[in-house]
Amino acid sequence: MSDVLDLRLDDLVAADADSRQAQEAFWPQDLTVLAEHHSGPGRARSYVVAYDRSITWGVPGEPQIAAIKVARDLEQATFTLEMAYHATVPFAQNWLIAHGCPTQPITVLNRDVMQPADDLTMRVERQIRDSGTRYEVLGSWTSDFAPCEVWTLARDADSDQAPVRLFLKEGDFDTHSYTVREGAFPDEERARRWLDERSEPLPQPPEYRGEAAGQRARAALIRSAGASALPQSGLDARQTPSIARGQRPGSGRAL
Repeated sequence: MSDVLDLRLDDLVAADADSRQAQEAFWPQDLTVLAEHHSGPGRARSYVVAYDRSITWGVPGEPQIAAIKVARDLEQATFTLEMAYHATVPFAQNWLIAHGCPTQPITVLNRDVMQPADDLTMRVERQIRDSGTRYEVLGSWTSDFAPCEVWTLARDADSDQAPVRLFLKEGDFDTHSYTVREGAFPDEERARRWLDERSEPLPQPPEYRGEAAGQRARAALIRSAGASALPQSGLDARQTPSIARGQRPGSGRAL
């Protein structure tokens, strides 16, 4: 993967006015490639996720991640170019997947970018990337200085109880990592009020609470099954407590 964006448009002309306008809207030297995939005969199609450095010096809060799709007709010597800006990489990847890019190749990111800090971050990002048309973006904000924070506000078509979702990304320059958390609100007004006030923890989506209850129930069943599997003599033996401390049936790991 090259950090330098090269759309390979030399000797090609735009096939339509929209492609010409998209080409004139950015300077390739301002874009750093984060992920890319090329396919088709003669690598005729390109899908790129790129960071646009020039946005930093423009309107505060504007999204800085560009999703780019190029289709080249080598016989006609023409190309079509489509672009969309997003606040975070998973939303850009989602856009490219919706426009024909295979999922797996576009998830391989430049190794120099910040890395996810935990499993929950990776889970939420995968949820966004693979969501299809589930989320309608209502707004976003990007701050690449202290605090390093990006948020996207979206309407979740799969949720009736708390349909407005806030995806909050917080970066840590010291560890070169970031977290992404999902919050759920009944309406956009209350979500924006939370962003302004930050007076309480980010409210979790209802499905998180359901998953937590399910996990507790499964753990209880495992513990119950483990206890019932012990012979009665073992329950009465003096050595049983020390075995439980070392083994912890149902915990899923040795202590």
